[in-house]
Amino acid sequence: MRAEGPGTAEGPGLYVYAVVRAGTPLPRKSGGVGSPPAPLRTVGAGPVAAVASAAPVPLRPRRRDLLAHQDLLTQLAVSGPVLPMRFGMVAPDEDALRAQLAAAEAGHLAALDRVAGHVEMNVKALPAHDSLAALVAGEATVRRLREAARRRPGYEADVRLGEAVASALARRAGEAGRRALRDLAPMARATAGGPEVPGCALNVSFLVAQADSDRFRATAERFAAAHRDHVDLRIAGPLPCYSFVGTGTGTGTGAGPGGRSAPAPVGGG
Repeated sequence: MRAEGPGTAEGPGLYVYAVVRAGTPLPRKSGGVGSPPAPLRTVGAGPVAAVASAAPVPLRPRRRDLLAHQDLLTQLAVSGPVLPMRFGMVAPDEDALRAQLAAAEAGHLAALDRVAGHVEMNVKALPAHDSLAALVAGEATVRRLREAARRRPGYEADVRLGEAVASALARRAGEAGRRALRDLAPMARATAGGPEVPGCALNVSFLVAQADSDRFRATAERFAAAHRDHVDLRIAGPLPCYSFVGTGTGTGTGAGPGGRSAPAPVGGG
């Protein structure tokens, strides 16, 4: 399976959305990527199957296609566990896809069992840029440099103050993010660190029982409100379990057997 980049055209193939258990029904009113939306089909290999459609050429991450990809995953999850592929996974043909499914059958079955009845919740901790007054009140170094800049204004004084503010904002966000992780982790079956995001102090996904997703979000939102002077805590989900589809808990990439991940759909970690 290959991951096509934006604007490339590697010829015909099968666009792969997810791996599911054999017999999982396709949503009746959902189409695939492309314009017009490509008809969906399943490609089976024993107890597992891939949900696929004809790959559009060229394949580009248009917003409509990103949303169609994610909407299909959400609808599939109504009928059972789903191992989601990230946007852009293309298999050469059905035979190659079946071979890849068969080779990874044991890992797929274990992952499907692991995510059954669960969703992914993502939490990002960013500096609280709207809380500069609280920052100045709580940081002696920032107060000292601000007073120095007022007494002797100049470029170097402004640079020192700006660096101190940025450093303090990042430190406070990191500290609050780690506290949030400690508070939220007991509510999850597993956690997985996400990729580095510029300006983000923490990016973590949580594998949460579907029945507990509302409670998880409420707990995270209460934490965000209580610590808004220290961190801008952003909660996304419930989402398909992109971060937990590998053969080891918390190590998956959402790329699929033998594949590499392309840009994540809208709202991912």
